[in-house]
Amino acid sequence: MIDVREQTSIADYFVICEGGDGPAGARHRGWMVEARRRSKLRPLAVDGYSDATWILLDFDSVLAHVFLPGERSYYDLESLWAPAAKRRKRAAAAG
Repeated sequence: MIDVREQTSIADYFVICEGGDGPAGARHRGWMVEARRRSKLRPLAVDGYSDATWILLDFDSVLAHVFLPGERSYYDLESLWAPAAKRRKRAAAAG
């Protein structure tokens, strides 16, 4: 989970995870939707489910990114978003 509140207005947090390939992986990638459905919190939008290489679940202040393993390392969202959050924390602690 990455705190992106200071970096963007589209969400407060990104949750980034990966599932396996094939039918078992599709079931794993669907766990977030099912967990939210049981708790009556449904995503505002779901994108990429038909392709299933990168599924985006929009829970308003939380965007969940569910990748196939190769896709997660290819897009490397952690490297794009996490370093700026760490730099901000260091600057706040120093100032």
